[in-house]
Amino acid sequence: MHINESAENYLETILVLSRTHPVVRSVDIAEELGFKKSSVSVAMKNLREKEHITVTKEGFIYLTPSGKEIAEMIYERHELFTKWLIQLGVDEKVAAEDACKIEHDISKESFEAIKNHIKML
Repeated sequence: MHINESAENYLETILVLSRTHPVVRSVDIAEELGFKKSSVSVAMKNLREKEHITVTKEGFIYLTPSGKEIAEMIYERHELFTKWLIQLGVDEKVAAEDACKIEHDISKESFEAIKNHIKML
């Protein structure tokens, strides 16, 4: 399944927010990402149409199994690359920004190889 980088970022944000908020709403996502609520609403409509999220009548956003799978994959990549870059001496802020770029473009095969290599260190 191919999903664009923007959608991956939204799903990852929903996952992260769901761990710290009792419910996730569009306004929470907009605040977290620094986007306009109208932009987030359009993105949520697209994610809902692709069945990656559900939205209750109260506006509470939940990941579907497919959305959660994508979000967890991206989040795992982000965490691993951020920690690894920091261990290599990269500034924490720069490491997080670079991890965000890498996490979307790397193949599953390459990610797994890097992950296994890091575990052996």
